[in-house]
This record gives sequence, C-alpha cells and structure tokens, in this order.
Amino acid sequence: MDIVFRATIMFAILFGLLRLLGKRELSQMTPFELVMLVVLGDLIQQGVTHNDFSLTGATLAIATFGFWAVVLGWVVYRWPRAQKWIEGEPRVLIRQGEWIEANMRRDRLTRREIESEMRLAGIGTVGEVAWAILEPEGRISFIRIDSDKDEGRADDIRAS
Repeated sequence: MDIVFRATIMFAILFGLLRLLGKRELSQMTPFELVMLVVLGDLIQQGVTHNDFSLTGATLAIATFGFWAVVLGWVVYRWPRAQKWIEGEPRVLIRQGEWIEANMRRDRLTRREIESEMRLAGIGTVGEVAWAILEPEGRISFIRIDSDKDEGRADDIRAS
C-alpha cells in the first residue's frame, strides 16, 4: 500500500509541475529538455518504488499513475467546469492583427516565437491573422483574416 500512496503523491507533484511549466515549454522541447524528462521519469520511479525492485512494485506504481490519469479524464468528461483547471484553456495571442501582450507575457511567449509559428503556418505578417490561439496542449492555431470574403460574395451574386 506504501507504493500506491507514494505513486499518488508523485502523480500530484508531476501534475502540478507540468501545469506550472506552461504550454509553451511542453510544445517546444529541446533535446536537452527531452533528456531531462527521461531523467525525471527515472527519479520519479526511484521515489515511488523506493527499494522495491519487484515486478509487483513496478506494476502497482504504473497502475496507480494510470488510475489517476483515468480519474482526471473522467472528471473532465463528467464535470466540464473542471476542464479549465485540469487541462487549461485556450488563450488568444492575436486578435484582428493586434498583439495581446498580457496573454503573451502570461505564457512567456515572444513575438519572435509567434512569428516563427506564423511562418510555419504560411502566414507572412500579423496583419493577416484574425485569431492566434494558444491551445491547451501548446500548439498555436491561426485563423486568417478572410480578405476574399467580399470577392466571394460578388462571385455568388453573379452566379445567381
């Protein structure tokens, strides 16, 4: 039972740590950070199983982590209000071509990083962006300003 208790405590610590790290850090991991994540996994294993190197101890630790992951998923499904606390919420970074600096500071994002993501999405300037939204899993979604909207309406009228 000691392993289940320690695994629960380590799960809570790891959950809190990942929430504190923020969305940006999880989506843009460097090779060094990836290695650190693997090392963190080993450190967690040592803290959970202590000196118990048995198959039973490892199974209990893994099952406990799996149990809490399923419980959190079920909580989000059952009580949608909990989703904001457990998974985070999307944050608007650009609205109608205007930077929202407060949201960028909150997630420690620079204009340079967002502009890099814009280029990867095939967007040249911030003026082309209707919305840039930092998703809970760390990706940035871009919605372009529809400059062809008026031209499309004219084509629709001519076709009628």
